[in-house]
Amino acid sequence: MAKILIAEDEQSVRELLTLALRRKGHEVLAVADGSEALGALSKNRYDLLLTDIVMPIVDGIALSLKAARDNPDMRILMMTGYSAERQRAYNLEELIHDVVLKPFTMDEIGKAVESALAA
Repeated sequence: MAKILIAEDEQSVRELLTLALRRKGHEVLAVADGSEALGALSKNRYDLLLTDIVMPIVDGIALSLKAARDNPDMRILMMTGYSAERQRAYNLEELIHDVVLKPFTMDEIGKAVESALAA
């Protein structure tokens, strides 16, 4: 079981991810943007940050940069529905485990999470 922080601005995606990962036995906290995620990271330690790239206030790129600096042992997995944003994320390949393209199935995201946690 891992402690996972989800940062996703789309409520339906956030709720679906939370449900799916809890069913796999993980402890999950889900927040609506990068700013809330930074607040959560300042209070608790997480094994994995699962973040959308495009979000209001603090986007996933800025969040990942700060999270990786402050929590070097935490794995980072990113999600995006925009192929151009995926390329931006690959410029961070030393900091993140992978980028999952939306739409994805729960099986695909589950495998990506397990791969990130096992790395």
